[in-house]
This record gives sequence, structure tokens and C-alpha cells, in this order.
Amino acid sequence: MLALMSMSEYEGYSILMSVYQKEKPEYLRQAIESIQEQTLPTGDFVLVCDGPLNPELDAVIAVKQQEMGDTLNVVRLAKNGGLGNALNEGINHCKNELVARMDSDDIAYPNRCEKQITVFNLHPEVSICSGVVEEFTTNPEVVDAMRVPPETNAAIVEFAKKRNPFNHPCVMYKKLAVEAAGSYQDFYLLEDYYLWLRMLLAGYQGYNIQEPLLHMRAGSEMYLRRAGWKYAKTQARLFKYMKDKGFIGNSQYIKSCMIRNGSALAPNWMRKFVFEKVLRK
Repeated sequence: MLALMSMSEYEGYSILMSVYQKEKPEYLRQAIESIQEQTLPTGDFVLVCDGPLNPELDAVIAVKQQEMGDTLNVVRLAKNGGLGNALNEGINHCKNELVARMDSDDIAYPNRCEKQITVFNLHPEVSICSGVVEEFTTNPEVVDAMRVPPETNAAIVEFAKKRNPFNHPCVMYKKLAVEAAGSYQDFYLLEDYYLWLRMLLAGYQGYNIQEPLLHMRAGSEMYLRRAGWKYAKTQARLFKYMKDKGFIGNSQYIKSCMIRNGSALAPNWMRKFVFEKVLRK
């Protein structure tokens, strides 16, 4: 566990969420309300509409705009440009140094943001903080699996050589550190992993709270998206980046490419088994 180090510094934080037309209105409503119910409320909720939405999603946003007033800052993009592009635009609108990511179909624990703020207040060396997520299919009280990331920065760095060391749906980070590392960049389905690697290589430190912070909506789409040649190629490209930067050696590069690409090209039933039985707790 981290030891106490300093007096508090941060009081406010921004929420950064992106939504696009294929999202379900009820999920968006639940996601926003889980932030409205935080024990440490935010005064700055940036919601990026990644391209035109549908009337049902717009109706949810209209209701929440009435409820939240100036706290909810709705940023509308003319066309859908993908998650990384939407988040980069959203970061520019965040008023606070600490930014909490939130997906439009997940449900945050009520004390999620308060716990993360506490980490940053006590440990100024930390620039990225996430925690445990509990995956569910229909009922958030019925946990299908848990994603438990490594706790300390040393463990995070070692873990990052093989797998994504942070749970992006519940990450909170320092805006200036993210911007200094180049923010989100185009990297098919791995924009966040690529960002964390650049931050870690630049010397920024991370910490993962070893408690659940978020109910994450999972399902077949998760492992189905991580399939095929396109995903295999993007993984190989990411591990080559690590090798070229000296973050991993040749043997780890070859091993990672074989394992991850084998999974991407495996039958769906086999990849589902790996996701549910091997990569989760």
C-alpha cells in the first residue's frame, strides 16, 4: 500500500465521457446518474457526443442538462471520429487538472472518485490511478468476473510489458501529464494502452486501488471485437513499439506477439474461454 506523504491539494475534478449513436439511452442515463451520486460530487462533467446522436439519447441528455445545469458541458462533434479523437477534444474542455474517465454504459461506485482523489492528494508522484472493475451482463449486483490490475508502480511497469496495466473505464489522471505524453493517438482498440506506455516511458507513475470502483458492462462484444487480422496487426505494432523503445527485449516481443495474436486469430469460443477463465478473476 502507498504510505501517507502530503497534505491535500486537489478538491475538484472533471468527468470525461464520450457517447455515440449506437449507445443505449438507458445505459447512458445510469452511467450519468452514477456520477451524480458520487460522495464527492464533480462540478465539471464533459460529455462529448461523437457525431450526431439519435432522439432517444438526445432526450436523456436534455433531461440531465436540466438537472445538472452548468455542471454538464455537452460538446457535440459534427461527425463520428472514434473514441480517441472524442476524448482528445473532451480533454480540451475539462476545467480541472484531475480528469476521471467514464464510459457511457458503465456504473461507478458512489465513492469511486473520492477514493481516487484521496490517492492524488496523498501521493503527488502519481499521475494515473485506476482500480478494480467488476464485469456484469445485465444486473450490476451479479458479478461475472473481476479485472484486478497490479497495485504499485513497479508492478504496473512489469505488467505493462505483457498486458494493459490500467482499467481505462475507471481511470483518473492528471491532465497535464496526459497532454505532455501526446494525449490519445490513433491505435486501433489500443489507444489507452499506447497512452499509458508513453506516460510510463516518460517517467510518470501509476497506482491501482485494490478495491472495486466500477461496474463494467461486459458481454460477447468485448471478446468479439478483439479478433481478426486487424486486431492482430495492431497488437504486433504495439509490442514492436515497446521493443523499439527498449521497454521489452526480443524474446518478450516474440512471445507476446505469438500469445496475443494467437488469441486474436483463435475461434470465438476459445477466445471467450481465455477472456473469462484466464484473463479475469
